[in-house]
Amino acid sequence: MSRRKSMNRGGKKLKSGLEVYCYDALKSAKLDFEYEPESFVLVENFRYPSTYHKSTNKRPDMLNKTGMVVLPITYTPDFVSHKHKFVIETKGYARQQHTFPLRWKLFLKYLVDNGMDEYMLFVPKNSKQVDHTIQTIKNELSKAK
Repeated sequence: MSRRKSMNRGGKKLKSGLEVYCYDALKSAKLDFEYEPESFVLVENFRYPSTYHKSTNKRPDMLNKTGMVVLPITYTPDFVSHKHKFVIETKGYARQQHTFPLRWKLFLKYLVDNGMDEYMLFVPKNSKQVDHTIQTIKNELSKAK
């Protein structure tokens, strides 16, 4: 019987095998980083002032959402290093109706609007791309010295 590799690293439970691979590779490369250290508010919450009714999958009628708070749109990157100025978002399989592409674009805008556009950004989808990501980070850091 095969045993599944532990998904726990640094006191946190990682969500995928690709995240585990990336975490271990970043540690091996001796790069300073944190796993899901913070969430960024991309769009603040607000109230829609007029009539607002919303359908749901579980009810035949619509819910009256008039005057209710619309929740913020947030984004939590997988790996962040403020010291080395990089963000890595590992993305293996992404469902077709996934919200990631829109959140990612809003995150890019957030970085530009908040003076953080010097950060290196990576979205690797497999272990080979993770290896390339780490090599690129190391190359950029050695150029900066």
